[in-house]
Amino acid sequence: MLELDQVGLSEKIININESPAARLGRSMRVISITSGKGGVGKSSVVSNLSIALGARGYKVLLLDGDFGLANLDIMLDLKSRGNLHDVLSNGYSISDILVNAAPGVDVIPASSGILEMTNLGIQEKSKLIDSMQELENSYDVLLIDTGAGISEDVTWLNASAGEIIVVATPEPTSIADAYALIKVLNQKYKIKQFKLLVNQVKNEAEGLRVYQQITGVSDKFLHVGIDYLGHILWDECLTQAVRIRKPIIQAFPNAKASKNFCVVADTLFSKSYEQRTANGNLQFFWKALLGHA
Repeated sequence: MLELDQVGLSEKIININESPAARLGRSMRVISITSGKGGVGKSSVVSNLSIALGARGYKVLLLDGDFGLANLDIMLDLKSRGNLHDVLSNGYSISDILVNAAPGVDVIPASSGILEMTNLGIQEKSKLIDSMQELENSYDVLLIDTGAGISEDVTWLNASAGEIIVVATPEPTSIADAYALIKVLNQKYKIKQFKLLVNQVKNEAEGLRVYQQITGVSDKFLHVGIDYLGHILWDECLTQAVRIRKPIIQAFPNAKASKNFCVVADTLFSKSYEQRTANGNLQFFWKALLGHA
């Protein structure tokens, strides 16, 4: 009975990206935004990128993937009506907890300080996927703000996504940890394609140097492709925006970093990037998890 249930679960989850989005007649893109270490501005990237995409007419769904230590609702100054723990344990539907953050942008809040949410089992993950399927026809893109590092929940969310954006900064520890994350995802889940966004740089050249450092090592030791998605300049307005709990793109739309986020949004949804679709990562993950690898 368990084997049959697992096969059905595997097929159900593998098909999560196959239904066309009703608005534009195409599949919802599922993009994880992740990092090898904390403190690189990953959640800021998620918040600002989502608002830039919403302003361009895309329907964006945000999932706070740091299930035990949520912070997207704080960064976006949202008042949630519930969270993922309520969906998985208290009978809420995913629609019950959705919060609108900006035009075209809705957020699925995670929980904070609930220990069991940091180690989800197969049934909880299955229920999460079921809930997500209720929404996929209503959105063009799902952005997943993962936790930092290489824990099982972080790697699971990345492996479940069709596209992965790794955020790094020029700090040596961030560069090393970004490479380590890419290595783990490649070796454990067979993921071969990544995008790199370099945050908090002094200038464009510094962002390119970080990209060259990471690809220099990965070209020697890994069989992966890393696309350079762009850079975000260090901007003193970022600190002010965090203090007033607003994304910089809303608080200071003319700031240097705000303009960078707009460029990244345009690049991500340019024709060349849209042609890069899910490459089977979801299947690799579930086959491994369910013992079919």
